[in-house]
Amino acid sequence: MLFPKLHRVILNRKNYFNPTMKIQQIYTKCLSQGSYYLISQGQMMVVDPLREVDLYLEAARKEHAEITHIFETHFHADFVSGHVSLAKDTGAKIIYGPGAKTAFDTHVARHGETFKIGDVSVEVLHTPGHTMESSCYLVRLANGKPHAIFTGDTLFLGDVGRPDLAQKQDVTTRELAGILYDSLREHILPLPDDLIIYPGHGAGSSCGKNMMKETVDTLGNQKKVNYALDLQLTRSAFAEKLTHDLAKPPKYFPANVALNRKGYRDTDELLKKSLKGFDPKAFYETSKNTEVRVLDVRSPEAFIKCHVPGSLFVGLDGSFAPWVGTLLVDVLTPVLLVCPEGRAKEAVTRLARVGFDHTLGYLQGGMSAWQSAGLETDHILSVTAKDLEKRLRSEPGNIIDVRKEAEYSERHILGSQNKPLDELQNRVKEIQTEKPFFVHCAGGYRSVIATSILKSSGIASPINVEGGFQSISGETQIPLTR
Repeated sequence: MLFPKLHRVILNRKNYFNPTMKIQQIYTKCLSQGSYYLISQGQMMVVDPLREVDLYLEAARKEHAEITHIFETHFHADFVSGHVSLAKDTGAKIIYGPGAKTAFDTHVARHGETFKIGDVSVEVLHTPGHTMESSCYLVRLANGKPHAIFTGDTLFLGDVGRPDLAQKQDVTTRELAGILYDSLREHILPLPDDLIIYPGHGAGSSCGKNMMKETVDTLGNQKKVNYALDLQLTRSAFAEKLTHDLAKPPKYFPANVALNRKGYRDTDELLKKSLKGFDPKAFYETSKNTEVRVLDVRSPEAFIKCHVPGSLFVGLDGSFAPWVGTLLVDVLTPVLLVCPEGRAKEAVTRLARVGFDHTLGYLQGGMSAWQSAGLETDHILSVTAKDLEKRLRSEPGNIIDVRKEAEYSERHILGSQNKPLDELQNRVKEIQTEKPFFVHCAGGYRSVIATSILKSSGIASPINVEGGFQSISGETQIPLTR
């Protein structure tokens, strides 16, 4: 689908119900990102909007509300926010926390500044640490009682925001961690336990290390389960825990920060330019440009069976946008799409969410049209976990595990090599191809991405393991570490 489902209609949850307003969470699984809007007495505020803003405009129309304020919790690195487009469409104010500098008109709020939205007020809490401008927005009822807080990347459920993603700051990662410790203790911990927390991300996001799968909670429960809110934790111990074992951030993050600071083109403009169907021969001729990347966003099964030679697979039905950003890196890369029927618009929109605005078009008629035109195709060799077990009994083979290092460390096939997917493009030369080699991940999505990388790098014989480590560990007797 083009737009994410509206997730957790808080008005319908008894514990969080309040008759004076409606708070709606819009959760995007691909980015593990939470955006929000609040409506009270015909006024509507939006927090950290997605780049495609039609869903907010439609919600305002249905609720007979006027969008008056757009609150940004910080300069996002993992996605391009919709603040600029939404302000252009509505005239609403864009609000950032103290210290924010943008190339467009912005209200830079001071700590403690309050904004009225209908019957409720929204107080700015400057909570630097993830970034220096990071701020939370505290919603108070008409009687002044704190009701909810939009925490952005300051406080997640089970974790807090990484302190190593801020761009062009004059403080170190360790210093930012200490600043975040102070922010939490000065501005978050003193708030009441029944306060509802609406975080910027959930499990799966690269903006934190160990987030919970839930996407809304109370502060009281987080005080019990979130290590970062432990009153016994010293500033030094907090900084050590937060900065230990941080994975490298995706390389496209700085480009997204720049777009959020400087502005960008509207999604509608991008769609007009990018939704261009190429017939197979025109697609082929365009793809011969060495700067152009063919991106196949179909299912793993479809890609395995037949694909355009040299294309990169990243399926729409997985963690699409983050993997595209991680693997293509440069947001200026011109992209040609091979899509499932009817999903080109979705693919272009989701690429734009992470700043990839240079989609040239898509293959009209898909792979069936490509084959009918008599153009060359390629495929991926693939085996089940049971087949792998049989093959390994009769002949030796290399096992390439493309899961994250932490996943591999927990348990893996004895003798396998760990080459995490986000590092694979730079480690292709390490792979020995003299004997059969098999590629697996956890469930079968990342391994197909990996085999597409290997094939496009000139390695002809990677063999994908269907079902990944889940099938290997559950269906075979292949020796594993304990």
